[in-house]
Amino acid sequence: MVRTGFTPSRRSGSRPEFVRRLRATVRSTRFRVERAAAGRVSRAEPPLTPVHLSLRDSRTLNLALAAGGTEPPDRARLLITRGRRRITVPLAFEPHTAAAPLLTATATLRDMRDGVWRLTVETRGADGRVRRRGVAPAGDGAPATTPTAPYAPDPLTGTLVRIVRSRTGRAVLQATRPRPRAELVRFEPRGDGITVHGRLVGAALAPVCAEAVRRRDKVAVPADVGGTGGAFTLRVPLGAMTRAGAGQWVWDFRVAGLPLGRWLTDVRDPSAAYPTPFRVFALPEGSLVRAHAHFTRTGAFAVTCWDITDHTLQAAEETS
Repeated sequence: MVRTGFTPSRRSGSRPEFVRRLRATVRSTRFRVERAAAGRVSRAEPPLTPVHLSLRDSRTLNLALAAGGTEPPDRARLLITRGRRRITVPLAFEPHTAAAPLLTATATLRDMRDGVWRLTVETRGADGRVRRRGVAPAGDGAPATTPTAPYAPDPLTGTLVRIVRSRTGRAVLQATRPRPRAELVRFEPRGDGITVHGRLVGAALAPVCAEAVRRRDKVAVPADVGGTGGAFTLRVPLGAMTRAGAGQWVWDFRVAGLPLGRWLTDVRDPSAAYPTPFRVFALPEGSLVRAHAHFTRTGAFAVTCWDITDHTLQAAEETS
């Protein structure tokens, strides 16, 4: 088969495989060491079991603890620390008529560095005594399987923060910096084609290039793309994709060498959560293309397309 005008897909800026593996090994080792350090507990002061402990979108931490008395302490706060870095969040005393009083806090996590962060509850009683205790994870059972995952990356920065259990049973926060991503914001199917709007996350904000890559054999065709400040608009090259070979094929997309998709989400199966129909597009050059723009199970954006111009003309002639 002659592939005139089409070139195999290349990943711009990709590192050698052994370099990626070395970086991954170094990172995982560092995380294990930091989890061990952050999970240290005192035998005299075991971790507190929270009434509620959750993390939403890697940005909002919610904590509720039994107050352990009917009177509020002189001072109560949550310390989120990693080395010399510290985030201090006041704990509010909430009396309840139907239940025991609670100490509650809501913390907004921003610009967290890559690594493991220690959670410590610090209280000072009326006698001036200061106590510092860790926090245990909320609930020991396995989480129920739902359409959404328990944790999601920050939708703006891509940083993923999770509540993990250390070997000592103490809850710690593990922040992981994002890999460079081409994040799809939305796509618009119109009568003459498909336009994709997206943004680059954790990547250089220079002018970008884009291409459609046929999944079967990695044949690639360029796509028109433009934008500034990390945001981009891509025009799906349906005409070039159908001219690359007869038949119906699935195409994936790369922007600035990065796979395009909806990655910064907690949806487990985007293909089921965002179903889309097949459509027929009348391209400016006069051809008719039947295409299906959709998300895969992993969140990648893909387009299945087929030139039906000849079939449509033949069917029209047979009915005339």
